[in-house]
Amino acid sequence: MNRKVGLFFGTFNPIHIGHLIIANHMAEFSDLEEIWLVVTPHNPLKKKSTLLENHHRLEMVYKACANFERLKPSNIEFGLEQPNYTVKTLLHLQEKYPTNEFCPIMGEDNLKSLHKWKNYEVILENHQIYVYPRISAEKVQNQFKNHPKITRVAAPVMEISSTFIRKAIAEGKNISPMLPEEVWDYIKLMNFYKKKTV
Repeated sequence: MNRKVGLFFGTFNPIHIGHLIIANHMAEFSDLEEIWLVVTPHNPLKKKSTLLENHHRLEMVYKACANFERLKPSNIEFGLEQPNYTVKTLLHLQEKYPTNEFCPIMGEDNLKSLHKWKNYEVILENHQIYVYPRISAEKVQNQFKNHPKITRVAAPVMEISSTFIRKAIAEGKNISPMLPEEVWDYIKLMNFYKKKTV
């Protein structure tokens, strides 16, 4: 019997309690045995803006997952050619770990653009997709409404965003309750997301 592994992709810039709540909910309340938090590397073709270096974001994910046995940080995409597509990551993982069954996890708002993903039919043919609710979710394409390869999990609806956290830190706000303690300590130690003084 293959082990079912959920893949929760994100830039995690930074990882926050919303990410952890969803990932842990998927581990505890679905048939997924492990959740890998896949840190998306910086796309060299895009403007860097406020995205921290890959290793710093991975380090924060390691710190955030330390106390959760079934949540695993993953840097699997760091070594793949950029720009990368989910379909390529899934193929790479399946070759590397043939006894695992990999299942992408996405918010309901991403489901509406799934038909625009590269080779999305291949993903649906070979993988079960797990979907969690989002307040911002618009009408989902009819083809995905009752799709046999799409599993909806009634996880808590999270309205925390990394964008909000970065902005708040730049403004000098204390938003420590929104972050795992170790992540908050690391951000303070490294002086991340602070407003640059000229």
